[in-house]
Amino acid sequence: MSESSGGCMALRHTPHHFRASPVGAIPFSPHATCHTDATPPSHHTLAIFFFRPHAHYDHGKEHDFTHRIFVRAQFDYDPLDDDLIPCAQAGIAFKTGDILQIISKDDHNWWQARKDNAAGSAGLIPSPELQEWRTACLAMEKSKQEQVNCSIFGRKKKQYKDKYLAKHNAVFDQLDLVTYEEVVKLPLFQRKTLVLLGAHGVGRRHIKNTLIAKNPDKYAYPIPHTTRPPRSDEENGRNYYFVSHDEMMADIAANEYLEYGTHEDAMYGTKLETIRKIHQDGRMAILDVEPQALKVLRTAEFAPYVVFIAAPVLQNLADYDGSLERLAKESDLLRQAYGHFFDLTIVNNDIEETIASLEQAIDRVHTTPQWIPVSWVY
Repeated sequence: MSESSGGCMALRHTPHHFRASPVGAIPFSPHATCHTDATPPSHHTLAIFFFRPHAHYDHGKEHDFTHRIFVRAQFDYDPLDDDLIPCAQAGIAFKTGDILQIISKDDHNWWQARKDNAAGSAGLIPSPELQEWRTACLAMEKSKQEQVNCSIFGRKKKQYKDKYLAKHNAVFDQLDLVTYEEVVKLPLFQRKTLVLLGAHGVGRRHIKNTLIAKNPDKYAYPIPHTTRPPRSDEENGRNYYFVSHDEMMADIAANEYLEYGTHEDAMYGTKLETIRKIHQDGRMAILDVEPQALKVLRTAEFAPYVVFIAAPVLQNLADYDGSLERLAKESDLLRQAYGHFFDLTIVNNDIEETIASLEQAIDRVHTTPQWIPVSWVY
């Protein structure tokens, strides 16, 4: 490996079917077998790669200096910890949520990018395909290791011992492979929905009710539908919409519900139409939902501002009782699985301070430029 005049040259052994790339490709194929060391297989053909720190994104056949592509990173990355990068000094480190400007996607495995508003040259970042391959291999290796451990101890594998993890297993699997999300910066963008995520018992319901009570003309909560018979003092459409079981099942089959569940032999659910009605009234819908609802909500129609209410910090031994430990554990699981979707994280050490911080953040988001997913705009 050598460095000279802003360039970084790496010598690598590559398979015969890989071509030399101007950015610094590694011997990698998405169809290759995952080895135990999570490194791509290689043969013995020598290739030389050269990193051009000032190269521009190749848009079509000619360079387009007016077209700029930005992405939001959905994982943490440090080139110094990456055994696959051809030249660690040529890479750039970033955290989840950082905005990166893509300079070149010429290479299949290594893109060139720079951090938004960061001075200096561009650097290498793993391409989405490479990162997905890496993540898939690590997951496969972890699964194999768990099977080995279980066989060693001679007992049946305990799948999803944590009830919370079991509940969201399908969602974790589907949202595992995250890399980058293309975004665009807009001077003003109206967020239509406030989504409060957090572990059960962290205080989301109190926060929601307080915001609505203080600003009923600004916020509203979608009235749920239920198959429970109405009580004598209940009015349809006030606290609940009362529907038949057959009607609710038909609407569920038609994908008209954001989420639903069963409690004491009755079904309850949040219908998408009730959220749309709040938007039509010019108010912001507040939802304290399960994280899998993001698959439906993260669209231009609902334009959510996703706020994670994190569990309080455990500061002394008295805090380490069963309920607080469970709260902290569930909070960590949520952050690990969905942190790349959070627009804001607030640690709920004091409920009143949390509400005040949230109100200030919402005011800012309605008056300052924002990075928005491109799919919400075009």
